[in-house]
Amino acid sequence: PPPAPVPAPVPAPAAPVLDAPAAATPRPALVAELSQARVEITTGFTGTELLVFGATDRLIGPQPGAGHGDDVLIVAQNAPQPMVVRRKIRVLGFWINGPSARFRSVPGVYLLTGTRPLREMLSADERSTKRLGLENLPLESTGIQDPSYRQALLQLKQDAHLWWEADTPLRIAGARLFSARLPLPATVQTGDYRVEVMLVRDGRVLARQELGFRVERVGTAASIADVARQEPLVYGVICILLAAFAGWMGSVLFRRS
Repeated sequence: PPPAPVPAPVPAPAAPVLDAPAAATPRPALVAELSQARVEITTGFTGTELLVFGATDRLIGPQPGAGHGDDVLIVAQNAPQPMVVRRKIRVLGFWINGPSARFRSVPGVYLLTGTRPLREMLSADERSTKRLGLENLPLESTGIQDPSYRQALLQLKQDAHLWWEADTPLRIAGARLFSARLPLPATVQTGDYRVEVMLVRDGRVLARQELGFRVERVGTAASIADVARQEPLVYGVICILLAAFAGWMGSVLFRRS
């Protein structure tokens, strides 16, 4: 009889291979976000507030028995533009424009707040190097080199609530969460804005995150702005006619019998 077939050897099962543990993703030192990416200006716009919020990987603010933790600094501004500051002089009983200084790079809006006043977070050299704070804005002028013009510009912007440096700390929750409300007045300019959120540790800026939002007119306000920009003559004539009509209506309503 033929020999019986010999069964082929069955290979031993391969030993299971364990995947190497994935490297833990490092936690970012700073995470921040805005409440909205667009601010709409309508005919009834009276100003608004922009909420900036976020978290850090370490404790922020004063810590009981452990000194002071990290600090958070927030700066919001738009693209700088040239601006002229003029001094009024009186001639023959009339006030007219006198000498002027032209500033080449002036932000329309500059808002700054933090967990502490800026002078307590950063040294004078650090503030000057990074151009942080109203006193360190690069306000270089041509024409008359008089410090009073720079001071007048600062005063005008602060009185209009367009430049603002808060001494009150932003809100801290849970020692790692922060939030701040940045006021935008009714006279805020349209365009793109940049918000820088900085993490300050031991007097140095350790981390930085840049956010952005846009301010634009919508509805009737946008239509009026378009007419004023594209057809200034038509816009001027309409304004004169409306003013004349309002005066005529006032005289009719308050006319004595």
